[in-house]
Amino acid sequence: MKQNMKITILGGGESGTGAAILAKKKGFDVFLSDNGAIKDKYKSVLKNFEIGFEENGHTFDRILDADLVIKSPGIPENVPVVKMFREKGVPVISEIEFAGRYTQAKKICITGSNGKTTTTLLLHHILENAGLNVGLAGNVGNSFAWQVATRDFDVYVLEISSFQLDGMFDFKADIAILMNITPDHLDRYEGSFEKYAQSKFRIIQNQTENDALIYCYDDPVITQRINAENQRMQLFPFSLMEIEFEQGAFLKNENIIIKTHNKPFIMTLEQLALQGKHNIYNSMAAGIAARLMDIRNDSIKQSLSDFHNIPHRLEYVASVHGITFINDSKATNLNSTWYALEYLDKPIVWIAGGIDKGNDYSMISDLVKEKVKAIVCLGVNNQKLFEAFDKKVETMVETTTMEQAVISAYHLSKKGDVVLLSPACASFDLFENYEDRGNQFKEHVRAL
Repeated sequence: MKQNMKITILGGGESGTGAAILAKKKGFDVFLSDNGAIKDKYKSVLKNFEIGFEENGHTFDRILDADLVIKSPGIPENVPVVKMFREKGVPVISEIEFAGRYTQAKKICITGSNGKTTTTLLLHHILENAGLNVGLAGNVGNSFAWQVATRDFDVYVLEISSFQLDGMFDFKADIAILMNITPDHLDRYEGSFEKYAQSKFRIIQNQTENDALIYCYDDPVITQRINAENQRMQLFPFSLMEIEFEQGAFLKNENIIIKTHNKPFIMTLEQLALQGKHNIYNSMAAGIAARLMDIRNDSIKQSLSDFHNIPHRLEYVASVHGITFINDSKATNLNSTWYALEYLDKPIVWIAGGIDKGNDYSMISDLVKEKVKAIVCLGVNNQKLFEAFDKKVETMVETTTMEQAVISAYHLSKKGDVVLLSPACASFDLFENYEDRGNQFKEHVRAL
């Protein structure tokens, strides 16, 4: 890249600020522009690095005079400013793509509709406990570009969303992990599941025979695509079935067995810190990656048994008069909610709703009919929820604040029930993000 290149950064959050810092440190002429307000903590950093920026609107004469654009993942492709750059033929890339050009570190990249955050954090926990100099970045942790600019890690564990993958072209994962592909974010992909799946499969682009793909064998979308064409990379499937892969992970007699190029790894299911079918998948994927990084079996076993799950994912909050409250605010799509409903074995009062991302509620219809006694809708528009479940559960109520939702769920419950916040939708209609939604839930539960 030429040294006097002009770079425009779109978006002044964690990703954009990190990209701006790296671009500045590499000597480029960099300017950051955000159509909304930039948080004070990021403005302070930009000023400290003497990076020019603007907020609450774009100065098009300035930002369009660019040789390269780095776009934050939250900005859709179809907004006018992105279209302007496309029409001018200016390359638009993601922060992950940009940062990847400036590090020789080994990159383990994890994507999927569900489970990617837990798997990312679990794998980072394993590698860090084993003494590796490892960074955590991507869609979790601090900006990848920011860390490349200011740190010197040997390995990165990167959670990568489909939005980030869409802006990645030359980037290569040394180890790619593909957890699952189920309908999500279809509003960003013109309602097309095929386009969304294609986006997820960008995780393996540029991989060679020296690289590895760890993937869920039980996911038909993934397995069909892998079988449809010759893959150059080494394949490591994982499954809950008793299929004895030559290399990969499977179940046998209530044990996880992982086979790579070395001695097999064996661990009982009850030893896992994370319980439930979805977490067996997460543990298998992280375990395979750890073996490929030559982490000792006893070290992996220790980390898989002492890991603490992330907040807002099937998080126990409290028990009030015998009613258990579970915070699963991170469940922003139907597949995540399916896992939550499948995992619980008590009558459920389900708090659901928010911004629908093209959900087809029929995929959880049977589970809802079997396990859910009442639904508390929490959102600006709950019409789809009512259409899907009004005749499948005894009671449905509408609420527009978390306080209303928690109090309604409490009164609809009795001793031995579970109140489950697992929205299956994005949070932006009533909350800042899923963390804000989950924190408000915990706050109001504790006030009961």
